[in-house]
Amino acid sequence: MADSSSAGSPSVRSLQLALGPVLFYWTRERYAQFYRDAADWPVDIVYLGESVCSRRRDMKLDDWLGLGRELAQSGKEVVLSSQTLIESEADLRDLRKLCDNGEFRVEANDQSAVQRCANAGLAFVGGAALNLYNTAAIGVLQRAGMQRFNAPVEMSGADLAHLLDDGRAQGVAVPCEVFAYGHLPLAWSSRCFTARRYRHTKDRCRFVCQKHPEGMALRSREAGEVFTLNGIQTLSGACQDLRHDMASIADAGASVARLSPRAEGMADVVADFDAARRGELAAPDPLTLVDAEICDGYWYGRPGMDNTRRDSA
Repeated sequence: MADSSSAGSPSVRSLQLALGPVLFYWTRERYAQFYRDAADWPVDIVYLGESVCSRRRDMKLDDWLGLGRELAQSGKEVVLSSQTLIESEADLRDLRKLCDNGEFRVEANDQSAVQRCANAGLAFVGGAALNLYNTAAIGVLQRAGMQRFNAPVEMSGADLAHLLDDGRAQGVAVPCEVFAYGHLPLAWSSRCFTARRYRHTKDRCRFVCQKHPEGMALRSREAGEVFTLNGIQTLSGACQDLRHDMASIADAGASVARLSPRAEGMADVVADFDAARRGELAAPDPLTLVDAEICDGYWYGRPGMDNTRRDSA
């Protein structure tokens, strides 16, 4: 992998920045303010929608479409993210409406969304939860209408480079997106862990997720943040941060770096990643790399919670 010294190369400058869907449960007012601000940020692609839990009903499809139209007027490519875990007929009805919205492309986060888009002849983006690890699988979905895919979050940069090289050799060249910032989405369950923490049932959760706009930390006995609980979703405890690895993302052959929204400080995160792709991000100071909440291990083929820059400092 290249180091950050090549961050000014044309391949890095051509990297697009994508703002992923908000994974947490916010209020309508917070969503509205966040995307009003995001309209002025130097991101190229914005993903909208509820991809985690169908009980989060504050925002309807029409609300997401309204936000999408405003962002599109600001020059953003807008994509609607589908729910990752489909659990009921009601979820399927909502999925059909999402895929048939008639305005914006859909990020298919499970096979039912893939099937709906493919049957309707609609182009789509493949989400990371589709677990696309080989050229054959990518080729199948490309023929079904997939125009971009998200690499699995645990795939290393070296493995991704081999995958994309193999794809080009076989005539399967689909643009790839890398999860470059945020708590890594690791697993989904039919149980709601946040509701359980408050001793509520899932069906009567009282929407306690809204008390935790960046999820709820699950700590080990040694006080280390192992996971972040987000309703039915389990995220990494540490926040993946590849802002100093934009050159290696480009060298691997990816075309998009995805930034997952957080409740605070997101404008500064976007600004840093934009500076990195322009070769203007200052080199990291090893004396400041002591934040235990940062990780980059998966990208380097190590345990995901590792922080390679801190460990090498």
